[in-house]
Amino acid sequence: MMDAHGHAIVTRGLNLWYGPFQALIDVTAGIPHGLITSLIGPSGCGKTTLLRCFNRVNERFAYVRTTGAIELLGKNIYDPDVSLIELRKAVGMVFQRPNPLPISVYENVVFGLRIHSRRASLKRADLDAAVEQALTEVGLWKDLKDRLQVRATTLQLEQQQKLCIARLLPLKPEIILMDEPCSTLDVDGTRGIEELMFALKGRYTIVIVTHNMAQARRTSDECIFMLLGKVIEHTRTADLFLSPKSPRTAEYIEGRYG
Repeated sequence: MMDAHGHAIVTRGLNLWYGPFQALIDVTAGIPHGLITSLIGPSGCGKTTLLRCFNRVNERFAYVRTTGAIELLGKNIYDPDVSLIELRKAVGMVFQRPNPLPISVYENVVFGLRIHSRRASLKRADLDAAVEQALTEVGLWKDLKDRLQVRATTLQLEQQQKLCIARLLPLKPEIILMDEPCSTLDVDGTRGIEELMFALKGRYTIVIVTHNMAQARRTSDECIFMLLGKVIEHTRTADLFLSPKSPRTAEYIEGRYG
């Protein structure tokens, strides 16, 4: 689903405060449906805070206050009738460090289904099919189909991170948020996650926070450059890197600060 302009997420005048500190300042942006959008900028610029607004996970902290709107699939997620459970089914999140549950591969994949469904409605054949489909989508089925009962925390880091993505898929999310998903991986692991992002693109809208300029350039269709809580520039990735409109963008991608 998307709005009339092809956006999966639209922020309008979004502001966020951690206590007295304003971390996001009048953020207005449209994130395209079915593409990969990178949030880039120096540490402390607000990119992770913005990412975590999209599933309202910042609100776990009582000292966080927001104003403005985030329209996700055409509805303001701050409307009082929005269910956080349903929102977080539609907007899955992958973190910097792989965080599989210390249970079997199989139970990791069906964990969300077990939480969000009535137990009586879950048939073993449906769970088996969900596991096979999710692991196939992330490229793990071939390697793990005979190891579904092994403890997920014993897998290689790349496999653990792919499993964390697979865990989201049975809930049929529209959007996948990735907060520096390759920061703990080696070169091969990073390549594996990036190839998976390409494979998932189209079926899912992907938003990734990354400090790695080469990764942003390789993987994303659009980039949003942030500085001190503000969106400085948002355009196609190729245009941002080849002909940035703002001198501040040019300084950042040329490595003068950040």
